[in-house]
Amino acid sequence: MTHYVVTIDGPAASGKSTVARLLAERLDAVFLDTGAMYRAVTWAALEDAVDFDNPERLASVINAHTFAFEPAAGVMKTFVDGTDVTNSIRDPELTANVRHVAASETMRARLVEMQREFAAQHGRVVTEGRDQGTVAFPDAAVKFYLVADAAERARRRGTELEAAGAEVELEQLRKVIEARDESDERRAVGPLKPADDAILIDTTRLTIDEVIERMLGSME
Repeated sequence: MTHYVVTIDGPAASGKSTVARLLAERLDAVFLDTGAMYRAVTWAALEDAVDFDNPERLASVINAHTFAFEPAAGVMKTFVDGTDVTNSIRDPELTANVRHVAASETMRARLVEMQREFAAQHGRVVTEGRDQGTVAFPDAAVKFYLVADAAERARRRGTELEAAGAEVELEQLRKVIEARDESDERRAVGPLKPADDAILIDTTRLTIDEVIERMLGSME
């Protein structure tokens, strides 16, 4: 099987997930949602009542469960021990704890293995995350890095949360996003940064369609 991988990295709310799904459709490729993988492990840790401040106990979670990921229409179905957790892993409490998994060197190494195994099963893959072009798939055919200013990213995330019925304070949301950026960029393992050969796209004033067209244009 011929493998063709396109990576899309960037900070939170820069548009990675939406763009990755749509680009995968345009390229007749499979969408790899790395965030869902991190969330699945976090879900299992919460189910096991693991102390997130205990690195060794946290690292044991990934070997104590069976994780499976299947491509579906616009999403990546996620299973833990055979249970479909695709929707459950979007819980706000879970989201707040994903950072613990992301900061674990052991966890990240195993998750990168999972990502590569997933890609190996499919001929064409579009993957998004924070270290896809730098760590997981350094030899990817095409690499993109999306950015957008923090205020715009806060607005986008706020719109998503309001649609889900949550109350939103944009200034507080902007501060949370900026703190996440700093944490991701300073992380010792798999830090957030563009690959040397990544194509940088500022999505601040672009529509989703315009981002997709720029990507496709750069791949011609």
